[in-house]
Amino acid sequence: MTNNEHTNSADSGTPAAKLSHDLRDADLSGANLAGANLADANLRGANLIGADLVGADLYDADLYDADLRCAGLAGAKLLEADLYEADLRCAGLAGANLYDADLCDANLTGAKLDGANLTGADLDRANLAGAYLRTADLRATNLSGADLTSAWLDGARVTQAQLDSLEVVA
Repeated sequence: MTNNEHTNSADSGTPAAKLSHDLRDADLSGANLAGANLADANLRGANLIGADLVGADLYDADLYDADLRCAGLAGAKLLEADLYEADLRCAGLAGANLYDADLCDANLTGAKLDGANLTGADLDRANLAGAYLRTADLRATNLSGADLTSAWLDGARVTQAQLDSLEVVA
């Protein structure tokens, strides 16, 4: 059975809950997934280099160690997503919702996060060197050990952010 097929419950005859997408280690480089519903998807270790995920729903998706270099994620819903050790270098995340996302040890060098919602996100030891975080919402975000060297933070909201061992060099 594919991820797109739906089954009926034997007892009730009603559609079963949406099947989760298992796309572990999939090669989706350059794929057009704009607006796709990938909520709860398993994309662990997936290759999404240059993929178009603009406006995609990736709520609670597992993107652990995924390669999202130069991916288009503007306006994507990444609430509570697991992006631990993900490679997001030069990714376009403007206006994305990363509320409560796990971005520990993620590489966001040069990522465009202008206007992104990172409220409550965990960016412990994340590399944000040269990242664009203008007008981003970083309230209650864990930035402990994060590298913000040459990052653009104009208008960013950092109220109640955890800043232990933060590295900031202009």
